[in-house]
Amino acid sequence: MTADGSDYETLFPELWRKAYVVAYQVLGSQAQAEDAAQEAMARAYSWWGRIHRSPHGWVAKTAYTQAIDITRRQVRHREVLGGEDPERPTGDPRLEDRMDLAAAIERLPRRQREVIVLRYLADQSEIDTADALGMRVTTVRKHAQRGLASLGGHLATEVREG
Repeated sequence: MTADGSDYETLFPELWRKAYVVAYQVLGSQAQAEDAAQEAMARAYSWWGRIHRSPHGWVAKTAYTQAIDITRRQVRHREVLGGEDPERPTGDPRLEDRMDLAAAIERLPRRQREVIVLRYLADQSEIDTADALGMRVTTVRKHAQRGLASLGGHLATEVREG
């Protein structure tokens, strides 16, 4: 691959889909997921010289980060102004579940969070996840196992408190 951006154009549709899927799983809103994916792709273009060898994981992590930022803005908006965010989807019965999951993922250690996002939200293989994060497949498995166990504990706590 070259760092001149030509591969970016070739990979754009595939990377866009990955970014959109990750963002949608966090946000549950088509419009907001498109915004997060758009920002992830703009950043990918800016960083292409550094990420062109393994862009899939980078784009997925960036889309996830953008989706979390949108979620945080929604929470702040609701806290500051009171009431609902007009951009937030209404009538979605899974919205609170997604918000709880995003909050639980954010509480994981960095490497566990990255593995969970790439393996389960971006639906990457263990090999692709290991390549994207610069670790061995066995390390990916270890972080995935620990991350899933921690998520179970965080989500069980949310249910008991809620």
